[in-house]
Amino acid sequence: MAELRFFYGTMGSGKSTQALQIHHNLVKGGLACLLITQLDRHEGVVSSRLGVSADAVIIDGTVDLRRLVYQEHLERQGLHAVICDEAQFYEPGQIDQLARVVDEFDVEVYAFGLLTSFQGLMFPGSRRLMEIADRRLELQVEARCWCGARATHNARLVNGRQVYEGDLKVVGDAGETDAVVTYDLRCRRHWLAGRDDANQDALFDDY
Repeated sequence: MAELRFFYGTMGSGKSTQALQIHHNLVKGGLACLLITQLDRHEGVVSSRLGVSADAVIIDGTVDLRRLVYQEHLERQGLHAVICDEAQFYEPGQIDQLARVVDEFDVEVYAFGLLTSFQGLMFPGSRRLMEIADRRLELQVEARCWCGARATHNARLVNGRQVYEGDLKVVGDAGETDAVVTYDLRCRRHWLAGRDDANQDALFDDY
């Protein structure tokens, strides 16, 4: 029986690397796989920070994933698995479509994504995966905050300053003149504090 599996972790926990490894292993074994992603910085490719990559289908929130998989199933005369990178950005309805892919077509679905946004709230797509996935697996590669503690939160920085408000889906710019958006990892303490370097700990010495 096929299953819908959700692998989640912070940035730097190896989500894309593991997605690519599963894709590589299945394809090498002669199985037909569909690799999809959304809002990836490299159009038409899933890539990891380790430098490995593979061609992928880029989707947006309007794509009917059940229909897409069905078409691929027909064209390839069978499809073994769908591997979904950046699954946190999928619409909840698309997660339901992936569940139907599993149940109706007996196709394995491996979804990889962040659990929470820079706002500290669960992404809608991730929340739906947590609700209906057959398996929920936290990746065990532990990324670290600058202080050395285990990183549990993803922080968005605009021109170097951590922000807690803004559009949920932003990659590369904030829609503002000369605004540069980057992302970093924080432990809960430093995500809440919104501080960018350890030297600012002195501000709290009197508390």
